[in-house]
Amino acid sequence: MAQAVEKAAIQAVKVAPWPKVREALRGAPLIPLFIIAVFILSAILADLITFHDAYKVSLPNRLIPPFWQDGGSLSHPLGTDPLGRDILTRVIYGARVSIIISALALAVGGGFGTMIGLTAGFYGGKIDTLLMRLADITLAFPLILFAILLVMVLGPSMMNVIVAITLVLWARYARVIRGEVLGLMQRDFIARARVSGASDLRIMFRHLLPNVMPTLIVLLTLQVGWVIIVEASLSFLGAGIPPPTPAWGSMLADGREYVSTAWWVTTAPGVAIMLVVLAFNLSGDWLRERLDPKQRSM
Repeated sequence: MAQAVEKAAIQAVKVAPWPKVREALRGAPLIPLFIIAVFILSAILADLITFHDAYKVSLPNRLIPPFWQDGGSLSHPLGTDPLGRDILTRVIYGARVSIIISALALAVGGGFGTMIGLTAGFYGGKIDTLLMRLADITLAFPLILFAILLVMVLGPSMMNVIVAITLVLWARYARVIRGEVLGLMQRDFIARARVSGASDLRIMFRHLLPNVMPTLIVLLTLQVGWVIIVEASLSFLGAGIPPPTPAWGSMLADGREYVSTAWWVTTAPGVAIMLVVLAFNLSGDWLRERLDPKQRSM
């Protein structure tokens, strides 16, 4: 009898996590999540899954079509660009560039914006007015123009792209988090924390921050697509990642003169941008429904 109970307990331990996983993924957009997983894994394992040098120029192999067209080759599944570089390899390395810029810009800009939003919502008054007017000015300033000015002064580089995006991105987080905090400040648990003698920092980081975390997670997910589009736009205009570093925007720029004769040069990075941005947006919408009780009850 004891052995049967022990076996049943072991089986319960083994199968218990699966219902939780199924519940967590209930209604999840599986295809977008799969695309995001491929995007991240490709960026991390780019050195292991590619067979060509993303920077090596091979003029005899220039503008080879994809493998399914006449003249194509399986050694270059998506064809080559005007300099003979393998497009699939450069798309994969471009994913690494996009994920590095997205991660750093969201970490710095999102973190700073969250702190500004917490501060503005918690203290209110003149501090709130000053910080929100600063956020409004930041949002009103054209990002592309700012990035071009930054490149003119410092030169194109990945760091300058991250700085340009971060200096605009923080304001988006500040306004959203500030709105959440204003609502939370009217709740009873904040009043009880004040009565118990909790310091301002403890209330902000112990009580307010955990309650805005679901909104912050959703905002992070939704902003990944925006950052990728901005980075691609800057690279396309020559104000982003400098060549020969593989970037989806610069790949689009390289192929714009060959749209009618070598459509694959622009199609591959364009499709990559579309799929990844759409996947993150759909996943962000699903997260919002999962983390927001009001959305779940509708």
